[in-house]
Amino acid sequence: MFDLLDIRLGARARLQLERDGLAPEHIRCIPAAAGGPKGLALLPFDRLLAAEWLPRMRGVEFIGASIGAWRMACLAQRDPHAALDRLQHAYVREQNYAEHPSPAQVATVCRGLAHSVFGLAGPVLRDGAALSVITARARGALAGDQSRLAFGRAALANAAARGWLARHLERVVFHAGGPSRLAPAFDAFGLTQVPLTNQNVEDALLASGSIPLVCDPVRDVPAAPAGEYWDGGLIDYHLLLPYDRFDGIVLYPHFVPHVTPGWLDKFLPWRRPRRHHWLASVVLIAPSQRMLDRLPHRRLPDRNDFHRYGLDHAGRVAAWERAIAESERFAEAAMRWLQSPDPTIARPL
Repeated sequence: MFDLLDIRLGARARLQLERDGLAPEHIRCIPAAAGGPKGLALLPFDRLLAAEWLPRMRGVEFIGASIGAWRMACLAQRDPHAALDRLQHAYVREQNYAEHPSPAQVATVCRGLAHSVFGLAGPVLRDGAALSVITARARGALAGDQSRLAFGRAALANAAARGWLARHLERVVFHAGGPSRLAPAFDAFGLTQVPLTNQNVEDALLASGSIPLVCDPVRDVPAAPAGEYWDGGLIDYHLLLPYDRFDGIVLYPHFVPHVTPGWLDKFLPWRRPRRHHWLASVVLIAPSQRMLDRLPHRRLPDRNDFHRYGLDHAGRVAAWERAIAESERFAEAAMRWLQSPDPTIARPL
């Protein structure tokens, strides 16, 4: 069963697992990457985690960007199972776009997805939980300019140096629950923390998944600095964050076995960090190639499926639901390993 897993351990996490094993009480943070439909494959794991471990977790911070923010917002709730069901139904079955949807049309559909996360309840979290939703606020030349040219300039700045992208985007984190360990700011992108409330939760979740050139930005989110808000993955794609601020294990269910800092960095292989000190306490679990071979097209669902299937919405829905069903094997294997972790089958992170 464990051949379905690709497990990576930070150095401090490995030592703890060898010495003390792993229990829900050891976990202080659960991050979730941006990545669009790829995150669907982790929903079965989210459900098992909610059923078997979440009731014993105390003082855990859920952090996410884009679909990762939506998944973590579900887990942070008092009824995570109902929230995950709402998110899966909306994400898989309600994204039936025309052949060439406008950014405004995509934004309208995605607002429905964001609404599905909390429904009418608003950001009411389970006891002991904290939730951080990461967004990217446009600044400098990118503020007020949604053109391809503007984002092309931002991409060139990022290629020159990741810190230069901070001239175009700043990190704004919407937060609810207990104190966050992310603040204060830790890099050039800064960190403005805004309370997550009934008045801004839908906007914050929508902004965290608003992809430039595909979806309109969210403008002037209540209680946040004025401006245009974009997908949090532009800055924090796989969430390379200062996890060394947490006093326990960071459990990272992921769809790949590495951590790429920003979305634009995935095109720059040299930006993939190796054994970063922020990752020392991280336990990362991703599907192995053997697991991916079980999925439709032998890969995770991705955004290209909207083009691949076109107006064949039923075909896309069937493929995504099959991928989610097959991923239950990954979830079961991951939970079994967590319950009795064997560090010898894990590689360094």
